[in-house]
Amino acid sequence: MAVDTPKNVRNLVLYEIYVRNHGPNGTFADVTKDLPRIREMGVDYVWFMPIHPIGQLNKKGGLGCPYSIQDYFAVNPEYGTKKEFELLVQYAHALGLKVMIDVVYNHTAHDAVTVQTNPEWYHCDENGRPITTVPDWSDVIDLRYDNPALWDYLIDALKMWVKLGVDGFRCDVASVVPLAFWQRARREVAAVKPDVLWLAESVHTGFVIDRRQRGLVAQSDGEIHAAFDLSYDYDIWPLWERAVVEPTAVPAYLTALWYQKGVYPAHTIKMRCVENHDQLRIMAKAPSRAQALAWTAFQAFNDGPLLLYAGQEAEETHTPSLFDIDKVRWGAYELQSTLTRLCQLQKDPVLVDGRFTLLTPEPAITALWQAEGGGLYGVFNVSGVVDVQPTPLPDGEYVDLLSGTAVLVRDGEMAVPDTAVILRFPGVLADVGPKIWL
Repeated sequence: MAVDTPKNVRNLVLYEIYVRNHGPNGTFADVTKDLPRIREMGVDYVWFMPIHPIGQLNKKGGLGCPYSIQDYFAVNPEYGTKKEFELLVQYAHALGLKVMIDVVYNHTAHDAVTVQTNPEWYHCDENGRPITTVPDWSDVIDLRYDNPALWDYLIDALKMWVKLGVDGFRCDVASVVPLAFWQRARREVAAVKPDVLWLAESVHTGFVIDRRQRGLVAQSDGEIHAAFDLSYDYDIWPLWERAVVEPTAVPAYLTALWYQKGVYPAHTIKMRCVENHDQLRIMAKAPSRAQALAWTAFQAFNDGPLLLYAGQEAEETHTPSLFDIDKVRWGAYELQSTLTRLCQLQKDPVLVDGRFTLLTPEPAITALWQAEGGGLYGVFNVSGVVDVQPTPLPDGEYVDLLSGTAVLVRDGEMAVPDTAVILRFPGVLADVGPKIWL
């Protein structure tokens, strides 16, 4: 059954922030000062990685991981007070921004307040000691969902945060928390505040299979969308990672994108990105800067909302540590204007009302959006080739919406750009339709 998704979710731009590493002091006040710049980029939602007190028992690194949470109802004193966070939310709203916070409900810190008050809420070993079901996550212990009191407690925390002004939740490893919990949480939160946005960090397919083989909860992406507005595209992420470094793998990735449209419920919306706090920066992953920019432009043009990770606008190559102070190196915000144009493109009427079609995987990726009265055609040189590209566009001169430069189409062909071009065309292109490449 489809959820009641807020309008125009597939055209949103989200911006991820780790408060500890965002500004010189790692505080809510630092982020507050930066909100006007973020809004000017065309961002809709600012997503805060966990803002709660961080566990110290069995912590990783010097300061511990924000996903090891002591208290769901409190804020990390390193960042400021709950009142300061509330004021940040109010200022964001005044700027036209909405605020999303991380929800980490699969596990808590070893020294979470609930370990003492409600030890029965945890997975335990044969000796009764709380444990994690993912050995690599040694700084956390897993919650069990067979106790109704736990459901009440966690949902009460969500209600508190929306009453403080929070507009959305990014739910960590949402696929391993019971679907029925998320459905109830969504209903009860909606009774307090309608139109809250729900983003599922759905997981890699291999992770789902492994948990199911061990008799643990693991929802597929198709299942998770019974409770969520949008999800990660980790189901095909390994194919994309391979395509970034191996041009011969691009057709397989585009085929997987095509299959996403048919194997999931019709209301499914996938979030697109080229980096986040768990993944390498695109500027470190791609073989060249030009290819990194081409992939960035393609994922912005792709069907689904766009996620930016703080520092992306500075061409940052380093992924900050989760466990220590590791500041974003902002430089001169070299990509600020480029990302701003891509964010603005998300709101183009053609992307809002149109239909997305993948056309070719080589020599460059080509795709288009079509709506009544016209469309947008994109060419993305993710493989770093020097070539000409067959195109369905009528012959003539077009203006690239990314650079403002002229692009010539002659005899049904155009030059493959150094990075990417997006061209507006009138009318409807004939003889274009869904393709797969196996």
